[in-house]
Amino acid sequence: MLTERNTHLASAPLRALAAPVLALAMTLAAPMAEAQNRPDTFADLVDQVDDSVVNITTNTTVTAAQRGPNSGNPLEDFFEEFRNRNRGPEGMPAPPSRRGSALGSGFVISQDGYVVTNNHVIENADEILIEFFSGEELPAEVIGTDPNTDIALLKVESDDPLPFVDFGDSGAIRTGDWVMAMGNPLGQGFSVSAGIVSSTGRELAGAYDDYIQTDAAINRGNSGGPLFNMDGEVVGVNTAILSPTGGSIGIGFAMSSDVVTNVVAQLQEYGETRRGWLGVRIQDVDEELAEALGLDKARGALVTDVPEGPASEAGIEARDVILSFDGIEIDDTRELVRTVGNTAVDEAVTVTVFRDGAEEEVMVTLGRREEAERTFPASADGPAEPEQSTFLGVTVSTLTDELREQLGLSDDAEGLVVSDIDPDSAAYDKGLRAGDVIEEAGQVRVNSISELEERIEEAREAGQQSFLLLIRRGTEARFVALPLDEE
Repeated sequence: MLTERNTHLASAPLRALAAPVLALAMTLAAPMAEAQNRPDTFADLVDQVDDSVVNITTNTTVTAAQRGPNSGNPLEDFFEEFRNRNRGPEGMPAPPSRRGSALGSGFVISQDGYVVTNNHVIENADEILIEFFSGEELPAEVIGTDPNTDIALLKVESDDPLPFVDFGDSGAIRTGDWVMAMGNPLGQGFSVSAGIVSSTGRELAGAYDDYIQTDAAINRGNSGGPLFNMDGEVVGVNTAILSPTGGSIGIGFAMSSDVVTNVVAQLQEYGETRRGWLGVRIQDVDEELAEALGLDKARGALVTDVPEGPASEAGIEARDVILSFDGIEIDDTRELVRTVGNTAVDEAVTVTVFRDGAEEEVMVTLGRREEAERTFPASADGPAEPEQSTFLGVTVSTLTDELREQLGLSDDAEGLVVSDIDPDSAAYDKGLRAGDVIEEAGQVRVNSISELEERIEEAREAGQQSFLLLIRRGTEARFVALPLDEE
């Protein structure tokens, strides 16, 4: 046992030894403390934003077979089949009407009363009531909706300026960040839950999806409510849950604020969305397609079809790979769709395409997608002669009038039709099926077996590992790269 004197004598060398150890420990502890930093309470954040979060109640009169306002489940469409079974046969009297109601959440984004929520919360409703944290209730009118992103913009009239919240930058959100959800889950109004960002950039079913995944508890009724960062900014709109039971299991999704702000701005200005439209059919580029096209790596969006529209007028062609749009690099088709959709209608933008081994720039003036939904590609024309041959496990025949009729093709459709296919072939694995029409082989239009064989031979002589086909099935076209070493 050390005496007081011994302790004193020993302290000098011990302190000398402990100093670097303590410094090292402090150095190691600093990032650990930073990583473990978490709020002691969310109460201050709740006090900051609670006056801006609202409960939403909707009412409507619907027939027994008609879809009423959604009760908070954005995937209700999946249950439409079961509703159809309850509908009477054609000619029977209309089923009796009933009153339907639903609960949801929302938040105020301006002092003059604009409120954001989910489209499925207020869909088909003929009466919308907004309840504030203070207990005040106000009727709301629908300014505009966007089913594609499930966002709706409402408006209430108030004698006094309303407290509101600002949108934050969802692009700055990182996996692992703290977030807080607030809303009206299961009718238990103004409830708060907290968690972390489980993932970002999630896609569920829509072309414009950009969801933040969180483990903060989200239940029915939370739909349309805000997901806050720790600064009290809205970084997402709570929209969907993944659950086998219908209750929260810690997998919730909020549409990112970067998407929502653009939609809300258009709804506020026009009462509807006005998305840019390029006018191309596209597919992702995999490694085999990249090799077949001569592209350095798999990237961009491959144009499979160019119907009449902005892209056609600008000179974009099938087989072009769109590498950048308005200065934004394009990694895949999803990114191109979202980027084009977020661009203003009638705006002229520069599109960089990869064509015939080189990059080219094309200036395109965008149209409006909402006005182009019924646009279909024009049919190609040209003669065909009856032949049949097998290559790479695929049996093909030139088109005849009889085949055109059987396949429901136009009288002037051209190409080679797949009449049979080896189920053990790479072509079958890549989705080719009997009835598909091969319009191009080796990036050249083909109408005869001899033309197809010439393209295959040229590809082999050039040392290509993959052979590119343009396949059409109905109105849809896509490129497929088949390995040449199969035969």
